[in-house]
Amino acid sequence: MTTVEPVADTRTRLLATALRLFAEHGVEGTSLQMIADELGVTKAAVYYHFKTKAEITEAVAEPGIRELDELVVEAAKHRRHGARVDHLLDGFVDLVVRHRVLVALFSSDPGIDAALAKSRHGVEGFKQALITIVAGPEPDVTGRVAAIVAFTGIAMAGGSPDLAEVDDETLRQELIGVGRRLLGRPRRRVC
Repeated sequence: MTTVEPVADTRTRLLATALRLFAEHGVEGTSLQMIADELGVTKAAVYYHFKTKAEITEAVAEPGIRELDELVVEAAKHRRHGARVDHLLDGFVDLVVRHRVLVALFSSDPGIDAALAKSRHGVEGFKQALITIVAGPEPDVTGRVAAIVAFTGIAMAGGSPDLAEVDDETLRQELIGVGRRLLGRPRRRVC
């Protein structure tokens, strides 16, 4: 059992280091050697966990993608349209705030798109699922535009370095407020 813990710890540290380096240099600008050097290990030690940078990229992105997959499925289960939209919006904002650095990479680095493409929904599947939940199965142009602007805008703002100093709760409240306005949802009453 003790032999598993150091391996898991090294893998966790490797992924955290890769994410930080991806954020600083982009996926394409980060080499396996850079990750190894930053960790203070050999390149062979990195290869023990991952054979390619693409595998590292997928592993870095996997938690956020898995959460997005689950969110879309759970939101779609609600019977009322408003409940589906609210569940999706709240969950999406939470995900964006929790994974700011990863979201910034999705918004700015094409090297990470391959990880999203391998998810249950895929890139186009996510877009279609979000649009369908928000605007219905046969949305008009206005509904499609509102959904795309809302979710793309939330992701880009949440991952923006211009908002890095904003605390999580403030960012969350602001993104929810903007999202509700863009999606035509009523303001929530504060009790």
